[in-house]
Amino acid sequence: MTNENHSSLDSIWQSEDPIFANKELLDIEHIPNEDRIIGREDEISSLANSIHPAIRGGKPRNTLIYGKTGTGKSLVAKHVTQSAEEFARDRDTKLDRAYIDCTQATTETQVVITLARSFNQPETTDITVPLSGLSTNAYYDRLWNILDSLHDVVIIILDEVDKLQGNNVLMQLSRAGEAGKLETCKVGILAISNKISFKDSLNERVLSSLLEREFIFPPYDANQLREIMRHREDAFREGVLSDDVIPLAAAFAAQEHGDARKALDILRNAGELAKEDDSDAVREDHVRNARQKADIDRFSKLLQDQPTQSKAAVYALSLLADASDEEEFPTRRIYEQYERITDSLDIDSLSQRRMVDRLNELAFLDILGVTDRVGRGRGKGITNLYYLLEDPTVVQTAIESDPRFSPAS
Repeated sequence: MTNENHSSLDSIWQSEDPIFANKELLDIEHIPNEDRIIGREDEISSLANSIHPAIRGGKPRNTLIYGKTGTGKSLVAKHVTQSAEEFARDRDTKLDRAYIDCTQATTETQVVITLARSFNQPETTDITVPLSGLSTNAYYDRLWNILDSLHDVVIIILDEVDKLQGNNVLMQLSRAGEAGKLETCKVGILAISNKISFKDSLNERVLSSLLEREFIFPPYDANQLREIMRHREDAFREGVLSDDVIPLAAAFAAQEHGDARKALDILRNAGELAKEDDSDAVREDHVRNARQKADIDRFSKLLQDQPTQSKAAVYALSLLADASDEEEFPTRRIYEQYERITDSLDIDSLSQRRMVDRLNELAFLDILGVTDRVGRGRGKGITNLYYLLEDPTVVQTAIESDPRFSPAS
């Protein structure tokens, strides 16, 4: 590499970001100070009271938390449990916490492995937790031993708990002490779901153990969204945000059921677009373009691990929605469009039954929606009706960005 190239790179590494001062503040995973958590004072207080016994080694109450995406459920749960851990440490209580994303750890075994590895200190316990190779019961045995050896209390956050395949892990965790699996350690569960109907899927024994407390987080209104962004305005360099940026981003997010996650995504993307434009300010046009980019990025993330066949089925539904005033479509019409897409991709078509299985999996993951099954006339059986949860253009752009998916025009 020439000295000239070195000089060019050096100038990049040494330059300051012209737009962002502390971009981390706009990361939804960032846990801010409490004064930056807007509109959730009551929820913070209620959850803190729910787990308060843990501070002095008592059992925290198991709690179910509901609310739409972006209403602060995970943020408040992480903030309160982090504060509890710090407070307990000052009182010589060995309290630890773990966060499980149930869209990633979907099976009982995956959850138990993740928990055991999170809570373990192998140099102290002399217990190993391999990523595979043991039975589920063996992983449970190691988890119980780890908890009793190291901790007085643990609090487990199960985010998007409705994505778990089965409820046995909830039964095991919520009844571990009662069942004699644990001798000294107390376990508390904070189960978070976007679906208030989640508890309807639980059997009575799990429900009675898990539903000691129940909270619903309401959507943010436009004023609260503006305050949330104002309290993270120092993510940007002073003076780069034009006056209309935050109100417009808040208005867009308020239309999306008060989604603070969406608001921060829009604000961050607007800054990135301004930076790409070599602009000295973030303006209204950046926000408008960022809104669509945020939608596309979110949908791309939802689809990133889905096979091409599933993407083809969603793409088929998006084409139907784009070309029609209708919003819901039966499996037969989706399948006809799906076959045309697989033909253009030069891949084999699944049977209609298998394609429907893929659609149902996507509906379970909230990638698309499905209504109750409806009749198609006497002697013609029943069918599901499927619909998009996102604008067809956003769906198509997200899918077409995958280089493996290039349907012919």
